Amino acid sequence: MDLVVLAAGMGSRFGGLKQMEPMDGHGNFIIDYSIYDAIEAGFDRVVFIVRRSTLEAFRETVGKRIESRIDVTYVLQENDSVPDVRVPEDRTKPLGTAHAILCCKNAVKAPFMVVNADDFYGRGSFMISHEFLERRCSESVYGCVAYEAGRTMTENGSVKRGVCTIEDGNVVGITESSLTRGEDGIIAAPLDGSPTFRTPEDAPVSMNMFLLEPSVFAHLENGFEEFLSGMRDPMKDEYLLPDVISSVVSSGKAVLNAVRSSEDWYGVTYPQDKDSVVFALREMVSSGRYPDGLWE
Repeated sequence: MDLVVLAAGMGSRFGGLKQMEPMDGHGNFIIDYSIYDAIEAGFDRVVFIVRRSTLEAFRETVGKRIESRIDVTYVLQENDSVPDVRVPEDRTKPLGTAHAILCCKNAVKAPFMVVNADDFYGRGSFMISHEFLERRCSESVYGCVAYEAGRTMTENGSVKRGVCTIEDGNVVGITESSLTRGEDGIIAAPLDGSPTFRTPEDAPVSMNMFLLEPSVFAHLENGFEEFLSGMRDPMKDEYLLPDVISSVVSSGKAVLNAVRSSEDWYGVTYPQDKDSVVFALREMVSSGRYPDGLWE
């Protein structure tokens, strides 16, 4: 079963490629811990979506560490792979997470899990995801791992999360929002400019952890032309996976099951976040949840 890792992001708020930032004394990155958890959950192949400029770095670090434990495949996400005059030649920003998954069309042939390279999701999330992919995922049934909003916050600023609307166990809407914790709780500011609203600590949010089936590639292809034609800012607009999945769901072509997780999220959204992530991982190693050194 495949784990697809979104690793082509530029990490602008962090100030660099945060996917390549060591988080322990052995030089492991956040993604090393996610891959370790994925292997423990039963995944047997990882597909890294990377930029050409970081491919060798991934091979020499993460790839070499894990290739004896799990099958490793690399897929390139590059703007020049889209021969279309609507994509400026001098655009450096990736075209978005939906375009990234579309780049995997020829590499992924079975139900798969999508994760970000710079998020720590917790082993429990990989366990429930593997079970979902084995038993419930189909051409018309996808999954979204839903976290509790309060478990995904940082003390150093706002975070972007998809606030989920759930009915009868299915995600029927995802409101992409900027969440900030204030004195009166968590405030969500929708990215589309809609009015802000207060959301409870246990409100379900999407962390871009989707459970999909190859039927999604047809939906991604169909929507890509519409995205290119509708770009307002060709230098910055992104074709985003949550938007495509939301469109598929609203059209009735598939349902999106909510796969609830009670894990804590950790990540480095801002440089100041690194110390808390390093501390949390050290505590998990000390408790025996992970071996010291992971791959040694």
